[in-house]
Amino acid sequence: MKNKFRLLSTLVLFLLIVGSSAVIKTTATQDQPTIAKDSIQIRAFTFNVYKGNYDVWSWVPEMKFRVNGPIASGSQLYVQYTLPTGPWVKFDCDTNNTEKGYWWKTECGGRQIPEAQGSLFAGPVSFTIKMRNELQGTDSTLFTGKMKVGKHRSNEHGPKAVNKFVYYVDHDWNLPIGYVYLTPADVHGWKMPDFHVAFWVRGDAYKFDPHLFYQGKEVGKKFLDGMEVGRAGCEAEVENNTTHYVEETVPQKAKWARVECDFPNIKGSNTTGETNSLFGEIFTLAANPGEYEFKLLWNNKLARSIKFTVQPGGKFDNGIATSNQLGSDRVIVPVQIIGDQDGTWNKTSWQSEAFYGNPLKGFTALP
Repeated sequence: MKNKFRLLSTLVLFLLIVGSSAVIKTTATQDQPTIAKDSIQIRAFTFNVYKGNYDVWSWVPEMKFRVNGPIASGSQLYVQYTLPTGPWVKFDCDTNNTEKGYWWKTECGGRQIPEAQGSLFAGPVSFTIKMRNELQGTDSTLFTGKMKVGKHRSNEHGPKAVNKFVYYVDHDWNLPIGYVYLTPADVHGWKMPDFHVAFWVRGDAYKFDPHLFYQGKEVGKKFLDGMEVGRAGCEAEVENNTTHYVEETVPQKAKWARVECDFPNIKGSNTTGETNSLFGEIFTLAANPGEYEFKLLWNNKLARSIKFTVQPGGKFDNGIATSNQLGSDRVIVPVQIIGDQDGTWNKTSWQSEAFYGNPLKGFTALP
């Protein structure tokens, strides 16, 4: 048993080391750099000051995104934001030379932007991701988008709190869009294709209990000596600024979160021939083609359902990710929103607002 725990610790440490690298192999094979639009995430970073006045709060954009290579030597990624009144903030993003077939992940904005450039505006904001190369004398546009910014009064009280607003980016369009995928498919030659499901929730993102069913029978949980092992779990990343908080009466506290669930005992295929692992009995998609359904209990209530079909051999791609040039193996699937925990949300926003004004081709949300 001690050896098993040592091996598990070694595997976790290895994944942490590998995961810290921003240059990762991708399925994209184009000759020019492209932005993986499903990777763009933007927050409205709230400053507790506006032009030196600490009784008024403002905001600036904070974002991260992934670029499918190639990124030539001397290139510099940068972003320009525009308000209805005209150009606003412009800032560089960390950039690395990246070969074709790999991608580069970067983060920028937020605290990197001077407080003096903070804005009080709430409404539609446009942005452009660009890349310049002074060695080549080029300046090209990689992505153009638009987001909807809102604001709510903070939970501070008193006469000086009247202009202390918390700003946020509306991500309702994300709720009906989900992903199923295997990762990592190949990490430096070591294959360990765990099965994952990703989706969004609106509100406090905690107390998730994921379940996976194959032809009506649950396969996402396994037992060893009478105890559940390799328990499936979910992690949430809140996409709004959590430094400041809105009033408790604000629906779902103006929070949206991206959730990723991992099923350690579910593999894409079994390349080793083993029937058991540290996580219990191995179940492979390749050996079990057919209908699958992911169900999520959120706060002990059924909240999500995602259905997908695995073909003989383990493939479950429906072509949407490929046709939209996402440059990843993630398969895009519609999400059924169940119950009322997400509150009242815009059920048609995915049609025009998805991926910041760049909706998916070939995708239709569930009614």
